[in-house]
Amino acid sequence: MLPDLKLVIRLQELDKRLGELEREVAALPKHIAEIQKRLISHERKLEVDRAALAANQKERKQRESDIQIQEQKISKLKDQMIEAKTNDQYRAFQNEIEFCQQEIRKFEDRILELMSESEPLEKAVKAADASLQAEKVEVEGESREARERTEKDRRALEELGKERGSITAEVGKATYQRYEKTRKSRRGVGVAEAIDGRCSACQMSMRPQFLQDLHKGDQIMVCESCQRILYYNPPVQVDDLADAAAQATQQ
Repeated sequence: MLPDLKLVIRLQELDKRLGELEREVAALPKHIAEIQKRLISHERKLEVDRAALAANQKERKQRESDIQIQEQKISKLKDQMIEAKTNDQYRAFQNEIEFCQQEIRKFEDRILELMSESEPLEKAVKAADASLQAEKVEVEGESREARERTEKDRRALEELGKERGSITAEVGKATYQRYEKTRKSRRGVGVAEAIDGRCSACQMSMRPQFLQDLHKGDQIMVCESCQRILYYNPPVQVDDLADAAAQATQQ
């Protein structure tokens, strides 16, 4: 195989891997953002549950305060009722006291309702808090892995970039220009293998004479359909494998 052909095949491998790494590096910040969204969702759930519980407790305190106010009113009304000089005044004090007692009963009923509502609210707050703590641990772990993966990918990009630079400096200018032009116009694939008389990229059949020339491997050839640089890997014969094994054993 021609040296230039070997080099562009390696270039294709490098460019494919570089593309994968670049896409992964670009996607990782989005992945981290999605992870953070999960955490924010749990935090908001906890805030809502805490707010509901706080509102419940606040109203209970208010109703308890209301009961105290009504009890104080009743106490004052009873003191005033002792000094009543007429039956009308006495009944008026009684009516006011009865009204205050009705208000107290309403407040007490509401307190019982709030108490029954507070138990599931407290459980919800505890569950949301536990879920948030677990989510924080998981998010931190995933974020750390994503950051480490990003750093690893960037190092790999740098190393592969260096290798690519050395290859582009070595490959013939015409071959490289052909490869780059085709790669950019063919979704990143500038080199294809000829398999069973077809271009493995576009699947178009090759003319017998074209295929015969390609098998010789003495020139850079491109697919007549998609213009990708073609290469041919002759099948390995069993006898060749046996000879190679024997030579390795002798060494």
